[in-house]
Amino acid sequence: MMSQNGIRDHMLPKSEKTRDSSSNGVFSNSIVEHFSEKVEGEESKRMDLSVQQPVNCSVEVPVAEVEYIESDKLDDLEDVDKSLKMLIPGLESKDWVLLCETLNNVRRFSIYHKEALQDLLEKVTSLLVKSLKNPRSAVCKTSIMTCADIFKAFGDHVVELLDPLLVQLLLKASQDKRFVCEAAEKALVALTTWVSGLLLLPKLQPYLKNRNPRIRAKASMCFSRSVPRLGVKEIKAFGIDKLIQTAATQLSDQLPESREAARALLLELQNAYEKSPVLAPEPDATSDKPLFQSWEQFCKSNLSKLSAQAVLRVTSVARDGCVSSS
Repeated sequence: MMSQNGIRDHMLPKSEKTRDSSSNGVFSNSIVEHFSEKVEGEESKRMDLSVQQPVNCSVEVPVAEVEYIESDKLDDLEDVDKSLKMLIPGLESKDWVLLCETLNNVRRFSIYHKEALQDLLEKVTSLLVKSLKNPRSAVCKTSIMTCADIFKAFGDHVVELLDPLLVQLLLKASQDKRFVCEAAEKALVALTTWVSGLLLLPKLQPYLKNRNPRIRAKASMCFSRSVPRLGVKEIKAFGIDKLIQTAATQLSDQLPESREAARALLLELQNAYEKSPVLAPEPDATSDKPLFQSWEQFCKSNLSKLSAQAVLRVTSVARDGCVSSS
């Protein structure tokens, strides 16, 4: 039977607290967050990808001390079979203490017994999405940390289940609640690290046009991090012209994070193009055009005049800076 004492102790006054030394407790002493929890009523039900309006119906609950376990400090499960049987009921529980404990067990399965979790991954993922929407910050952050461990464990195998998770992570990374936002950004870094860019880029593309500028910025950063992990063949398969067009669009975005991500992506694409002639378009046999176009020619032939000027300004400035500093 799963112990709930470790977490409940944190809700008691300091004089009444007892430290749970169990390695399988929900929280550890490594990271401590102090916050005044807001249960935000119907806000989570109305949450979408647009700019959110503040909801006035909030209820203050007593200040809680919450500790989170980093992945490298999670010990193995004591009873794998028993924990596996309790996994789905625990994730469906309305008891937030039990829910957090079960989420941490999902993380343990991802780290130590991912093969045992494989058959339940679809069901676990759907319940994980529900936990990400939970208005209680402790549940939300633990769910986000669970996502990161799942991405690392299952990599490309999670792509078919990714869409609802990606929506929530982009939303959480765009929030003002700092410790939730930081956890979501780490999960997105894990996503771009462990999932193939060729599979991930199409999932990210729709969010680059989202009407919420923060969503666009987070998606742009993920997009920019994914491209350098592609090989030449993968870039050619996706289409370097499409990548350049995407980056050019983000150059004029509202938020500086989007623009910076676009500049980094363009420099990466310029470097790949100039080092790998295979990325150039195949010449038309009836055309008098040279077999290989320069970077400038390639940009001008695939972008509007204004977009090409903006892209060439970014890449030429970066190149001139490298030359002057050498």
